Amino acid sequence: MSDTISFLPHYDFSPALNTGYLRKILQLMVQHQTPATPINYAIWYEVVTEKNPQLSTAVDVLIRDKSPFDAATSLALYKKYICNTSVASFEKINDQIQTLIGKTSNAIQETHTKADSAQLSFQKNTVLLEHVSNADELSVTLQQIIQETHSLTEATQSMQIKLDNAHQELEKMRQELTHVRQVATTDALTGLLNRHAFDQALAALFEQPHKGSTCLCLLDIDHFKRVNDLYGHVVGDKVIQFVAALMKKHANDQHYVARYGGEEMTIIMPDTTRAEAFTISNTIKNALENSVLKRKDNGEPLGKITVSIGISVLQANDNAETFLIRADQALYNAKETGRNKVVCTDY
Repeated sequence: MSDTISFLPHYDFSPALNTGYLRKILQLMVQHQTPATPINYAIWYEVVTEKNPQLSTAVDVLIRDKSPFDAATSLALYKKYICNTSVASFEKINDQIQTLIGKTSNAIQETHTKADSAQLSFQKNTVLLEHVSNADELSVTLQQIIQETHSLTEATQSMQIKLDNAHQELEKMRQELTHVRQVATTDALTGLLNRHAFDQALAALFEQPHKGSTCLCLLDIDHFKRVNDLYGHVVGDKVIQFVAALMKKHANDQHYVARYGGEEMTIIMPDTTRAEAFTISNTIKNALENSVLKRKDNGEPLGKITVSIGISVLQANDNAETFLIRADQALYNAKETGRNKVVCTDY
């Protein structure tokens, strides 16, 4: 498999924030003797932003075991935890397509060669037919024409079979590619869009000339660290999955529901007014608050699990960053003023 990286994740943070991240990243690279390559920078970027807990855990294990950050290790981390293993799948499908193109090209060339040979033979025999003087010569010439016709028919049939097989292989690869694209944009734990897909959806929103009424909802599970500390990460993952299911259930069809990172999730709400966004967010909050979550192994109740939600309403002078920052500020206000509430500071 090629070591070529097929695509890079998209990051959209303010310059001031990135400057702070840069200092931390360089310190960690020096501390752990990590070569300053783009892949290693991306890995430490994900660790420093604390938006990729699975990668952070894997890096912690490497540090604990004093394993070197060599090229193979870095590439494996990048493919598994940043690109969701889609790089290998895309490269596999690309190799299959190249092989299929080669087979099809060879089949067409082989048929073309036989067709040229048959055409020359037909031309030669046509000349002979014009000068045939007896029945025996006519019979021999006709037999040659029949043989060439059979040969050309067989070559055409063979190419048709190969083309049919190629069509079936292409259809199979199309299905595989559709699946890979889905994996590349889907968060493995929740089934929501992942952070990369969220960034793409948000960027696409601002490329539209007429955006209409649009809101952004940012959700955070309250005291989630306490859930992990008391019941473990497996239960914590189940809580995240439950909240994600509620979000998918109550969001509208045109909405983009994504896992932003860790216990934070988000909904991009096109064609949605502030009042509608508030109602949907409040419904999600109330549904979770009224749910009785229990451990599957022993039925022990987890206690009340709640969320805080911040909403921003798209303004005429917004860009992706300002739109997101205001939702984050609204979320911060919700958590600072008691949690388990929905706050929208945009009127």
